[in-house]
Amino acid sequence: MVVSVGIDVSKDKHDCFIVSSEGEVRADVFTIPNTMDGFHCLLQRIRDCANAQDKIKVGLEATGHYSYNLLGFLMDNGLATYVLNPLRTNLYRKSLSLRKTKTDRVDARTIASMLLSDEGLKPYSDAAYHNEELKSLTRYRFDKVKERAKLKGSIARLVCILFPELEKLVPSLHIASVYALLEEFPGARQVAAAHLARLKALLETASKGRYKQDIAQEIREAARNSIASRMPAKSLELQHTIRLIRELDAEIHEIEAEIEAMMDEIQSPITTIPGIGCRMGAMILAEAGDFSRFDSPDKLLAYAGMSPSTYQSGQLKNCYPHMEKRGSRYLRYALYNATKYVCLWEPTFAAYLAKKRAEGKHYNVAISHAAKKLVRLIFAMEKSRQPYRAVA
Repeated sequence: MVVSVGIDVSKDKHDCFIVSSEGEVRADVFTIPNTMDGFHCLLQRIRDCANAQDKIKVGLEATGHYSYNLLGFLMDNGLATYVLNPLRTNLYRKSLSLRKTKTDRVDARTIASMLLSDEGLKPYSDAAYHNEELKSLTRYRFDKVKERAKLKGSIARLVCILFPELEKLVPSLHIASVYALLEEFPGARQVAAAHLARLKALLETASKGRYKQDIAQEIREAARNSIASRMPAKSLELQHTIRLIRELDAEIHEIEAEIEAMMDEIQSPITTIPGIGCRMGAMILAEAGDFSRFDSPDKLLAYAGMSPSTYQSGQLKNCYPHMEKRGSRYLRYALYNATKYVCLWEPTFAAYLAKKRAEGKHYNVAISHAAKKLVRLIFAMEKSRQPYRAVA
């Protein structure tokens, strides 16, 4: 007999419901606090409601950090724990009744009932639980890089106001020599008033000898003829933004070093695929989690939300299906961007992309087809644990 435990997770308390596969309510909805005493109380209630020969299933929704501690406690105590997609539980709850009823008590009952009705569910593995560390790091890096990109946009905006001619004199605004120049002289007026020897020494040091006196003289001459006006407030903002970017650079470097250390421990063959580096490979592995919970590459593709949507009714069929985009947006981002680099460096994928483009498909559509091919490759490699071998 199966004993199903449904838990609706929240910040300060959890609502629990225990029922058997025969429909016998072993424990009606009860609430435990989100404390260690509450966890032990739940464990004791589960043991009191189950016999030695019963199979216990515990289910809870993927609610991010709120469920993480409870999940670890249940797994440490040897209970088969299932982490359910909130979208699935929501649709399942709606299928049970036409009434718009959603409470914590109802959700606990829904989760318990869903565990009994869906035989295809697989318990959360210990590997997936410990994989949360890598997921936390890769998502943290993703957010930091996004934050840095926003600040770089601010740099471009401020330079356009304070020294618009500079952008045409350097290969990029976001290089060490330009940042060093703007941090000390945040505007055309300040650069124009600077001593040439100081400008030369600053640029030469920051560029490691690449920029000499001729560049310094050219920049100062452009500053003297600049259309910019003196705006102390904008200059201060520019200096502070450069400092923030440098701090983020240091933080991102530290995060990436930790990710590389974790990838060295995992020893995944994914980084042997041409075009997939440590950072992108780590993000794919972290978001996919335990590959054993996917029966096929198509299920991994659906988890990423990259499967085509399907709609058919009578004579109506969708001729132009769109990507579902219901799964992990981080995994979808990682797979899409990794595919672009793989198509650049791996001849087989490059030929496949060219073939799809020749069929008249838009570049993004062709990349999505190549991404499906990449998912099948990654799935096979993670199952076999064999490194990538190019097709002869």
